[in-house]
Amino acid sequence: MKLVRSELLKIRTTNTWWIFALIMLPLWALTLGINWLQTDALAAGNTEGVPPEQIDQVRALMDQDALAANLYTNGQLFGLLIVMLLGVVVVTSEFFHQTVTTTFLTAPHRTAVMAAKLVAAAALGLVFWLLFTLLNIPAGAAILGSVDVGPQLGSGAVWRAIALNGLAYLLWAILGVGLGVLIRSQIGATVTGILLYLGGTIGAITVLSLLANRFGEWINKLQLLVPSLASSLMVSGVEIPGNPPRWAGAAVLIGYAAVAGAIGVLTIRRRDIS
Repeated sequence: MKLVRSELLKIRTTNTWWIFALIMLPLWALTLGINWLQTDALAAGNTEGVPPEQIDQVRALMDQDALAANLYTNGQLFGLLIVMLLGVVVVTSEFFHQTVTTTFLTAPHRTAVMAAKLVAAAALGLVFWLLFTLLNIPAGAAILGSVDVGPQLGSGAVWRAIALNGLAYLLWAILGVGLGVLIRSQIGATVTGILLYLGGTIGAITVLSLLANRFGEWINKLQLLVPSLASSLMVSGVEIPGNPPRWAGAAVLIGYAAVAGAIGVLTIRRRDIS
């Protein structure tokens, strides 16, 4: 527990976390505006011009629980990127500032130190989730009211989406720690993380769409293999026809985080830190 408190103190005494928070605020506002327009369009219930093979998916997205879940988990795309980068910084800052040797001399059990970093990063991820959830609920309720939809805060499906969003934030912070261990350079790990996250997301959507058009909608189930798409699947609020179930997205992301954490522990135990 002392090691966890020490790692949290390191985070609190650096400028990194609040700089990331300031970066995230305009991105959150931007995505809220986009989701507002999307909610307004879906709440109208107009399916004219929708291809027949997509009509069931669109109708599922028109469900009031789906509309509310989308708004109450607003900002997930960029939020997960931010907490992943914070997880990277939790590790790479030690190498950047050359304090890692002191850390391991003070606490020679590397596995315990790495576990503390994982817990601290996960806690920071949950803080960011809580912050943006507190912003999303009143903003989302106001948007839902503007399109004559209730706040849906009595719906278990909506609260499950919010809770699963918290799990996604926690797991992506752990993924960031794993990446930071593999790539010691703070700049290198940060750039790699951004490219893998955004490039992987855009690339996967494009490739899956092309393959689905050629080989059938079953290809969309492969989105589970892409961590960012699995995260998005977790917070849909309702089951979307043709898509994998939400629990599957959570299971896959937990698997990725477990592997990242294990690789991080094994790597830091064996690697020379001098």
